[in-house]
Amino acid sequence: MLVSILASGLAAGAIYALVGVTYNTMFSTSRVMSFTAGQLAMLGGVLGSMFTLKMGMPIIVGFVLTLAACAIVGVITEFVAVRPVLKSLDQHLYVLSTLALALMIQQIAAIKWGTEPQPFPRVFGLGSGIWDEKFWLPVVACAVTIVALEYLYRRTLVGRAFVAIAEDNFAARALGLPERNLRVASYALAGVIGGIAGFSGGQLLLAFFANGALLNFYGFVPVALGGLGNNRGAIFGGLALGLFQQAANFLVGGIFSSVAVFTLFIVVLLAAPQGLFGGTTARRV
Repeated sequence: MLVSILASGLAAGAIYALVGVTYNTMFSTSRVMSFTAGQLAMLGGVLGSMFTLKMGMPIIVGFVLTLAACAIVGVITEFVAVRPVLKSLDQHLYVLSTLALALMIQQIAAIKWGTEPQPFPRVFGLGSGIWDEKFWLPVVACAVTIVALEYLYRRTLVGRAFVAIAEDNFAARALGLPERNLRVASYALAGVIGGIAGFSGGQLLLAFFANGALLNFYGFVPVALGGLGNNRGAIFGGLALGLFQQAANFLVGGIFSSVAVFTLFIVVLLAAPQGLFGGTTARRV
């Protein structure tokens, strides 16, 4: 039983971690918590299944098209739900604008795809039991994504520009960095990361329109636990959440596992409101 908890917990946790990184990627350049992160992951599963199973495309072609489509949805999010809010005096309206767009994406997916979970194709066809690819593929995808992001942020000019905008967008603008273009690019990147989360976790979660709302919450928990904007904290929080959730499923099952997750979430936030890895905020006086 312990091995099963570890396998399923790490797989689910890796998916939650990637959704958390999607949140962080959008937040870093806009200071907006976009509630379309879970929908991007949902589209990764739905579009991946549509391209490969329904349309009969090769896995690699379906994967590329899925990421491209999710990137486009990310850019649309910036144009439709984020940019108008940033121009408003009341910038907290992003809660309504991004949530409204998330609901629209979910309903369109339900109408076009259907309301029943659909199967997702095997990507490599490797492994069985606890070594089945549905368990290790999300973990590998999460590890590769984090390594690629670290390389992007540390070794490329575009990545360093992302970091500069995230640290101080006013100073970055003063230095001549194209903030708006970088923000659009970051939302496209977030769409790609969300698509990877949904595609790699498609065999575990299936292609289901309702996964969006589920992943919105379970992807937000690692962000809150690890500290907003901290990708390493999101990875740790996502993996810990997945293991805790699967252990609760085995021990109490049903709705009580969700209650246990909520309880853990509230307790941690009461103890550390800035997150386990978040820095304390300071106000200049």
